[in-house]
Amino acid sequence: MITGPTFEEMLHPNKINLEVRAKAVQALREQPLDPINLFNITWRDPENQVYHVVLPHELTGVDAEIVVMYGKSFPSGSHKVGAAYSILLEKELFGEVDPQTHTLVWPSTGNFGIGGAWVGGRMGCNSLVVLPEGMSRERFERIESYGAKAIKTYGSESNVKEIYDETHRLRTSDPNIRILNQFSEMGNYRFHYHVTGNTIVELAGELKERGIGNGKVAAFVWAPGSGGTNAAGDRVKQVFPDAMNVALEPTQCPTLYNNGYGSHDIQGIGDKHVTWIHNVWNTDAVMCIDDMACKKGLQLLSEPAGTTALVSRFGVPEAQAQFLSTLFGISGVCHILGAIKTAKTYGFGRGDVVYTAAADSLDRYYSVMDAMREQFGALDEAAAVGRVEGIFHAATTDWVQEGTRQARERWHNLKYYTWVEQQGKTVGELDAQRDPAWWVSHQAKVEEIDSRLNALRAALPV
Repeated sequence: MITGPTFEEMLHPNKINLEVRAKAVQALREQPLDPINLFNITWRDPENQVYHVVLPHELTGVDAEIVVMYGKSFPSGSHKVGAAYSILLEKELFGEVDPQTHTLVWPSTGNFGIGGAWVGGRMGCNSLVVLPEGMSRERFERIESYGAKAIKTYGSESNVKEIYDETHRLRTSDPNIRILNQFSEMGNYRFHYHVTGNTIVELAGELKERGIGNGKVAAFVWAPGSGGTNAAGDRVKQVFPDAMNVALEPTQCPTLYNNGYGSHDIQGIGDKHVTWIHNVWNTDAVMCIDDMACKKGLQLLSEPAGTTALVSRFGVPEAQAQFLSTLFGISGVCHILGAIKTAKTYGFGRGDVVYTAAADSLDRYYSVMDAMREQFGALDEAAAVGRVEGIFHAATTDWVQEGTRQARERWHNLKYYTWVEQQGKTVGELDAQRDPAWWVSHQAKVEEIDSRLNALRAALPV
């Protein structure tokens, strides 16, 4: 049995055995497929600094600080690897998965499947990743490069029902199949609650020491894919009760906003259902973002003309503009636009800090950007200026729904149709989520799981 870090070690990698940590840091650069890289599943770099960027006001157009923690530097290139590892670790520790016997199935629209392929291979497991055929070419290439097999289902980002249908078929075809469903497994929730949430809390204090912000979190903005990242908002609100916990959806598929449906191309979010692990009772607002605005925004950040315009026309330091050029994917730009929208909606200004997290980076969307150039042409300076002013600076405050009691009740009720009617949950299990204690009990299991892993380590031969 191959294992990696505890939850506490993912939060604070400086607590990892010094020799193990040194080997992991070296392997991240030289041997990215070595299992020792499991110990690089963390938001902190080798110098113990959080992977983050404070966006330039010249880009955001708002006085509030917008801070993006980015997943690019995680072992698989996305923070989803943390959720995949946490789910698999828990399954092994509780005897539900045996790497020598079981084949793992990772239902996904991309990043979780990539993370599962990476984690499964490093932990000695065979993996199948089920994802829609319409996802970016780079996603399938990455999955196969990690030694897993990809199974393509109909549709694109919002066609999760078809993914579930295929996992049902696989489960009934082989008794040794184990489904690791990011949309319902609480290991995903626990990773983001303890690791992502506490990292945001600590980063708020670290930024204050650098003269950025007031040490508090004005808002945490996240876009439901699996719904796991919402758990970070649960932790943030425990420390900063006044912080706004804001969920983002594609305008083209506004399921939470108005029971909407449709196809969209913000890959990684907006999966046309309310996930089991989304604590809707702690969500303060839903905001919708246009998918084409996200893709045009990414084209601005990633093309040379966009970088030049940010520097010469808006005064963004060149080094920072270059750094931003490969840092985000489509959903990352969605998170930025959502953070700007949040700052405008709630009137956040100087001293206020809005936090968000970008799941992946440009390296998964070169093919999408090629298609954008074919459709709209390469950017010139005038077009780039138009993108800054027309997409980022012009972010509006429409398509905002407050998390009233009635809205939260409706979001909760929407879970019934996926999880009770289709996925075998009971009404009693669903109703239990109304009680805050249900969520707290799952948060508290972090300590138990860490204790189990430490006990296993102690029992293994040196």
